[in-house]
Amino acid sequence: MSDETREVAWNGIVAYSAICTHNGCPVTGMRNPHTLLCPCHESEFDIADKGKVVHGPAQRRLANLPLKTTGDAIMVAGPFSGIIGAQTK
Repeated sequence: MSDETREVAWNGIVAYSAICTHNGCPVTGMRNPHTLLCPCHESEFDIADKGKVVHGPAQRRLANLPLKTTGDAIMVAGPFSGIIGAQTK
C-alpha cells in the first residue's frame, strides 16, 4: 500500500467511489485482488495506490473516502478526495 493510501485507510481498509471516472459507469468488479474494474470500458484502478488508473480509457483516479474508527465502528473521516464519476465540462 502506498504511503498516500495508508494516510486515508484504516487498518488496511480503503473506501473508493464506485462510479468510474471515464463515463460514470458503476465500478462493479475486480480484475485481481489489487485492482477494481469498470466492466463498461475495462478501466482498472489500483486499490493500493489511492485508486490510480492502471488500464483503460479513464484518465483520473477514483475518488476515495478517508476512514477512521469511533469505538467499534469504521467511519468516514472526511469528504471524497476528488470529483466523483465522469468529468463534466
